[in-house]
Amino acid sequence: MTDWKPSADIEMLQKRAALLANIRTFFAARDVMEVDVPVLATTTVADPNIESFIVSFSADAFEKYYLMTSPEFYMKRLLAAGCQSIYYLGKAFRAEENSSRHAAEFTMLEWYRPHWNAQQLMDEVSALVTEHISGEIQKTTYRQVFLDHLGIDPHIATASDLKTLANEKLSPAFDSDDKNIWLDLLFSHVVEPQLQGLVFVEQFPVAQAALAQTYADAYGNPVAARFELYINGVEIANGYQEELDAKVLAERFLDNIALRKSRGQTLPPVDERFLAAMAAGMPACAGVALGFDRLLMAIGDKKNIAAVLPFCN
Repeated sequence: MTDWKPSADIEMLQKRAALLANIRTFFAARDVMEVDVPVLATTTVADPNIESFIVSFSADAFEKYYLMTSPEFYMKRLLAAGCQSIYYLGKAFRAEENSSRHAAEFTMLEWYRPHWNAQQLMDEVSALVTEHISGEIQKTTYRQVFLDHLGIDPHIATASDLKTLANEKLSPAFDSDDKNIWLDLLFSHVVEPQLQGLVFVEQFPVAQAALAQTYADAYGNPVAARFELYINGVEIANGYQEELDAKVLAERFLDNIALRKSRGQTLPPVDERFLAAMAAGMPACAGVALGFDRLLMAIGDKKNIAAVLPFCN
């Protein structure tokens, strides 16, 4: 018999509704405006780690559209047009297989605070999360978690050093001379599971800057002004001190497209309207994206995302 019932039970659906309402109350009290942006667009992100769903219409099969992976570009255009603090709470899509932590269609909370720095935004993320989850907030750095859990400094380690360590810890079934691949593997498979409680990790390598600013840390290492929040080993939020220079952003897009080409991935067009908005001038700000479904998993102590979704196709 076909199973037609919801993925989540009724009690969890009630908790989901309450959390949606509570988040909106949280931002209303802080004078942060909710915005609604398209989920179907003619451009998409070039990040090599993100794949977009491609949609075409039979009337114009050569015109490609993409389901939105993040409201970021639209929201930054709104900021450049004069909006103040804004948030989005709605659907986003990523072309990945469903798993215990990921659904191809999911709910994202993303917000931007003009004239704030990343530390201020981390404090606000903490305020939102600790309304629902008790625990002491911990702050650390990418360098420190590698030293703590792997005994190696990720900024000075060579690809060979990291490959040796990965083979000792994980026995991967592939080889590479790309240092960033080994950093990603060790971080996701060895470090992340040990980030128990509520843990902010800051100062990621510049290769992982995405759309964040960069600077030198206390040891002189170039790092990204980026943070991630983990709750019991699961990434919940990803935030930036936003890069404002349109030329820098265009260079990063082109670098990402070149990397995607070398990997045989789809090659999305550069979002020229986003770059034009950045060239026109977006105020200095900090922004963060938070996985609503993953937060609800943490609140409800669920190990599978299907347990918090009305339906998981």
